[in-house]
Amino acid sequence: MTVRVQSEDFDVGAESRALQAETVGGIALFVGTVRGLSSDDGVTAMVLEHFPGMTEGELERIEAEARARWPLEDVTIIHRVGRLLPGEQIVLVAAASAHRRAAFDAAQFIMDFLKTDAPFWKAEERGDDRRWVEARDSDSTARGRWSE
Repeated sequence: MTVRVQSEDFDVGAESRALQAETVGGIALFVGTVRGLSSDDGVTAMVLEHFPGMTEGELERIEAEARARWPLEDVTIIHRVGRLLPGEQIVLVAAASAHRRAAFDAAQFIMDFLKTDAPFWKAEERGDDRRWVEARDSDSTARGRWSE
């Protein structure tokens, strides 16, 4: 298991190879990047804040819940914080399993819970304007499907 919250970028290829070295089967990867447009305004940067310790603990809890639901070989969750520019990587979720469906479902589950439960605060910069990003109903709906 790898859970990291960091300001520096990550190497998707290196993270995937690390999982491949220890697992048999398949790896489902999700890489999220900072969008360049939100609504009709150009986003010039995204600023992410968090509570050190608390954030990692919540990511570990989410990872443990995924392991309880699916037969996973390994999991990697990396989330960046700080000021990020459009196109930069913000999050990596990788789930490895002997079975592809478990890997796909676990990665999606982790992302859905990360979007709603992980204590990150995001602000979008648009030129000189800075706005906090509100939670989306669609994220709560996506999370809710796992309780069915």
